[in-house]
Amino acid sequence: MARIQDRHPAGAPGPWFVDDRCIDCDAARHVAPGLVERNPADGVSYFVRQPETLEEVAMAWRAVEVCPTRSVGHEELRRPEHPAFPHDLGDGVHRLGHNAESSFGAHSYLVVRDGANVMVDAPRWTRRVVEPVTDLGGVDLILLTHRDDVADAERYAEHFGADVWIHADDRSAAPYATALVEGEEPIEVGDGVVGFPVPGHTKGSVLWHVDGHLLFSGDSLAWDPPRQQLKAFRRACWYSWDAQTESLARFAASGLTFDRLLCGHGWSHDLDAAEFHRHLVELVERMPSQR
Repeated sequence: MARIQDRHPAGAPGPWFVDDRCIDCDAARHVAPGLVERNPADGVSYFVRQPETLEEVAMAWRAVEVCPTRSVGHEELRRPEHPAFPHDLGDGVHRLGHNAESSFGAHSYLVVRDGANVMVDAPRWTRRVVEPVTDLGGVDLILLTHRDDVADAERYAEHFGADVWIHADDRSAAPYATALVEGEEPIEVGDGVVGFPVPGHTKGSVLWHVDGHLLFSGDSLAWDPPRQQLKAFRRACWYSWDAQTESLARFAASGLTFDRLLCGHGWSHDLDAAEFHRHLVELVERMPSQR
């Protein structure tokens, strides 16, 4: 629960607030853009203004339930009348919220599909995820993008009887995984579900390409709103920037296209597939200068 006595002093006056335990993970900013922003002085999130419309109030509740440190709150209200998550993003994709601090606030997703529902990375364990996911048909596959964002994947796998995929090079983070991606060759792990290894952010990072147009990028690729272009996280590249450059070049040449980018960290984005491909090629061309 957010601590009113520790509310950030820069926040707009009113009942909605962020306390000073914020870890600068960006999660609340992603679900409440224009309401929650980053204070450049200390990196802590705060409400730049109070919500006014019903949709903005819904956004504020998403910020409450996505925050991994429970730092977003309301002076009086304790829980929304209707759960803020899963949040339907269209195309069967649902943001799960309830981000885990152990994953530094990374987002996770459920894709409701004919045949096999897919969870990409995992939130913290809570019945407020389990119950609505059960209503949506449960989980058949859990796809882990890399070692940093596994959170409570094991508990969800056990509860739903789901198979778990992770790259062999990151397996130590998920020893319970039932199947492994190996090497650098793409692999189809289910109908319409392709894992594309992209060593770089971690040695075992994987892009998950789903249903021909959805790309779940973990921490390997994101959208940069100020520059209106794709980006990779040079300062958060734990294995090899050269390897990440080569990996994304291979992906750009693979023929796998996408028009929806769904990130663990960083901004997700929708764009025409040809435009995304152009941005990806341009990113790969820029990356060597960022060594």
